[in-house]
Amino acid sequence: MQNTVIVGTQWGDEGKGKIVDLLSEHADYVVRFQGGNNAGHTMVVEGKEIISHLIPSGIIQQKRCFIGNGVVVDPFVLLEEIDYLLSNNIDVSPDMLKISNRAHIIMPYHRVIDSAREAKKGDQKIGTTGRGIGPCYEDKATRRGMRFCDLLDFDFFKEKVRNILEEKNFYLKNYFNTEIVDPETIINQIQQIKDRLIPYIEDVSVILFDGIQNNKTVLFEGAQGTHLDIEHGTYPFVTSSSVVSGNAANGSGVGPANLNEIIGIVKAYTTRVGEGPFATELFDDIGDKIQRTGSEFGATTGRKRRCGWLDMVVLKNAARLNSLTGLALTKLDVLDDLDEIKICTGYQHNGIEVSNFPSEIKTLQECSPVYETHPGWKQDISGITEFNDLPENAKKYLARIEELSGVNIKIVSVGPGREATIIKENFFN
Repeated sequence: MQNTVIVGTQWGDEGKGKIVDLLSEHADYVVRFQGGNNAGHTMVVEGKEIISHLIPSGIIQQKRCFIGNGVVVDPFVLLEEIDYLLSNNIDVSPDMLKISNRAHIIMPYHRVIDSAREAKKGDQKIGTTGRGIGPCYEDKATRRGMRFCDLLDFDFFKEKVRNILEEKNFYLKNYFNTEIVDPETIINQIQQIKDRLIPYIEDVSVILFDGIQNNKTVLFEGAQGTHLDIEHGTYPFVTSSSVVSGNAANGSGVGPANLNEIIGIVKAYTTRVGEGPFATELFDDIGDKIQRTGSEFGATTGRKRRCGWLDMVVLKNAARLNSLTGLALTKLDVLDDLDEIKICTGYQHNGIEVSNFPSEIKTLQECSPVYETHPGWKQDISGITEFNDLPENAKKYLARIEELSGVNIKIVSVGPGREATIIKENFFN
């Protein structure tokens, strides 16, 4: 397998964890390149569900894993996740996991600000997870961030915390009318865990470069989905980092010429967690059925996911933005019982056909989907492992997705387990 980037094509929750777990078997290194613990990847291994939020899914396959400089890391959550994986007999020693020395630290005051901001917005809230991801990226952009390399000089770290909290506390007290944060408490909290973190800190960019020079293959794992991208998503209902494939290079410190394959993960229908426009959202019994059958609850928040038909305006936009070389389609089995299945082929806005994804949030909210209808296959496909064994109507549905998106489907998932996977086009060799 060549160096491969995995990206979500919708609004996240497409099933990237399973696909990364599957492809990790054929990679030497797995690296996470953006986001924070506001995303969760769920893997089912031998019937047991394992969820990761920060550590790349490749750790389940016991591959060397890396958290890149583009990720923002809550150190307390990271250590909890390490302990959770260790309790499941998964090696997460510093030999198996490294954190970029340039990755930014989500500090306790970031979480306080995140929650206070959402509370103040009330009905106008963005729908963040409240985990401090946005405020941490803000500090990164304004050059007030704390990085993992700062832990290596703790006197310097303490000075930075005290200086930064002068401004943060003024903001908390005078704008949000909430309690201020004691810098010495924060310093003490970090001091208690820093010795455990330090062995994991390395220059990940250099390790990856040296590995690629020595013919190691790298799997780049993104979080969220293309339409939550800070640049290209449904702004302001987006995440705080760049989700698209181009950021795999920047967020890991690997040159873009080393990205060979870009696989977009697409659910057989569409879901979204939180606020924001969603043209194909279903508010009827079919939407409820898809939600129940697909167990559509957020891996990180537990929030119920909004469900709707597959949106090709969204998928074609993702194909263009990411330069997709292939698709991995997940949860096809969730549609097994439906008499008919719809695909959104475009939007209508004020009587005008819209084929490209609009940038204006108001326009998006006013768009109505244009559908074509396909017959369902009314058959349990969860045990099928060969593409030719799929029902004809299922194959026609997949062929139409390929035709409309202009991208070949290489993997089809028909269940949560590793074994419930159809390799339509082998690109492992």
